[in-house]
Amino acid sequence: MEPEKTKDEYLEILWYMAENENPDFEYFREELGDHYRKELVAEMQRDGIVVREGGHIGLTDEGRLHTRQLIRSHRLGERLVHDVLGVEYEKGACEFEHIINPDLVDSICTLLGHPRECPHGMPIPEGECCRQQAQLVESSVVPISQLEVGESARVAYVYARSDRQMHRMESLLIRPGTVLKLHQRRPSYVLECEGSLVALDDEVAANIHVWVGANNRRRITPHGRRGPHRGFGHGFAVHGT
Repeated sequence: MEPEKTKDEYLEILWYMAENENPDFEYFREELGDHYRKELVAEMQRDGIVVREGGHIGLTDEGRLHTRQLIRSHRLGERLVHDVLGVEYEKGACEFEHIINPDLVDSICTLLGHPRECPHGMPIPEGECCRQQAQLVESSVVPISQLEVGESARVAYVYARSDRQMHRMESLLIRPGTVLKLHQRRPSYVLECEGSLVALDDEVAANIHVWVGANNRRRITPHGRRGPHRGFGHGFAVHGT
């Protein structure tokens, strides 16, 4: 295993520990197992990126700044390979943070519509592109709520808080690549999917993100709600949430 890669893995574990408010040094050692090297920890301390005090260990401000980019790249890589490419994210994203430059990471983040969480539900650190709300109108991903009633778009990815919710969405055929058409927003969202109408509550619908392509050239507003409320026609089966 290459030294630099090993150091990054140490830093990522420390980041996860900080997210869980766990500074325990023995836990850190157990997580690394046979890969733990005390000389590498000492090197990171000398570099000023890791601090150890008694039974506690953690990242310094400089260490957090470096690791933040690693975590951001890794979790965006998970979103990309899992939601857009449709493959297992652990196999495709584990090397992502080591081979991609920050500018391209921001471009991927913008392309995906600035996702907030990875497929595991862990937060993706915010980038400058997120703070500037830089969305590419002609090639971007937006929530289904930003479609106009009667508009169709292809699903880019779906947030799921649990495996049960993901299986529910898949049973309704709402998955990456599926074309959806928005029929109404109230009293619930009604989407046409594979010839059927699917009724979803606001919380579930907010987790569906779709591609906005060249045929949908329009300015994205903060709320994305335009046009009159309209109902939908007959002849479709309506599935509840």
